[in-house]
Amino acid sequence: MTTLILVAGVLIVLAAVYVSWRAGRLDRLHIRLETAQAALDAALLRRAAVCLELAGSRILDPATSLVLAAAAHEARTAGPDEREHAESDLSKALRVVVDQERFPEKLTEHPAGSALLLELDTAVAKVVYSRRFFNNCVAVTRRAQRRWLARTLRLAGHTDFPQFFEIDDAPPESMAAG
Repeated sequence: MTTLILVAGVLIVLAAVYVSWRAGRLDRLHIRLETAQAALDAALLRRAAVCLELAGSRILDPATSLVLAAAAHEARTAGPDEREHAESDLSKALRVVVDQERFPEKLTEHPAGSALLLELDTAVAKVVYSRRFFNNCVAVTRRAQRRWLARTLRLAGHTDFPQFFEIDDAPPESMAAG
């Protein structure tokens, strides 16, 4: 009888350790997801800031500057529900501007143009990589939350099911991102 109680006690302790480990893993995944969200937000804001800087640099013609500035402003001020659409619009506007004929040559003719082009290329690449990393974190977290133990014992607590961030972030053809 004592052996049976001892075996049951060991099994209960092992089960508690496993449940605790799974809860800790879910917690770490949520922290990683929040960090990836912050990195994505920073990359998107940096891209919009560089686009606004380019639009205000007087290198582009006024109509192109206006279109780029409007798209960048919309992306920076969009609410959570419109953010994906606004960021996609900025990507499209950026592709139209950068893929114009002789765009890199026109930009490098300006004294600050080369640095601005490099900064723009870096910002566009960071958006692509940050979104991929964030969506990867979302997929891993969703998979962990769907497991039967996490659902049954509500190990994720009352956190919302993470959502993917889907935007058109294809870089312009003349840039070496992605």
